Amino acid sequence: QVQLVESGGGLVQAGGSLRLSCAASGRTFSGYVMGWFRQAPGKEREFVARIVKSGGFQYYADSVKGRFSISRDNAKNTVYLQMNSVKFEDTAAYYCAATPSAFAGSRPHDYDYWGQGTQVTVSS
Repeated sequence: QVQLVESGGGLVQAGGSLRLSCAASGRTFSGYVMGWFRQAPGKEREFVARIVKSGGFQYYADSVKGRFSISRDNAKNTVYLQMNSVKFEDTAAYYCAATPSAFAGSRPHDYDYWGQGTQVTVSS
């Protein structure tokens, strides 16, 4: 198993930046595809970004492409989500997720382990 703990959420003004971190413990971090998802009140959990085990490829939802960047540091067992030019509609609880499957995509059920979430609130 792997345990995930997110941090870095908070209140940010529209147009500003925020960096989320997700620290992993347990099994070998480099053996997991990592993803970020978000969920706003009354809405379904949605895909934000994922990064392959080596960190060599990243994939993004169209809604965040060009504004958000996912990265990982396998030596520090941590995955990051750099959020730039944030918008009011980015307000949500953000979750990191992990799976050992190299075929993981953008669906929540592709992922086996989840953090507790960190709240991001964008003020207009």
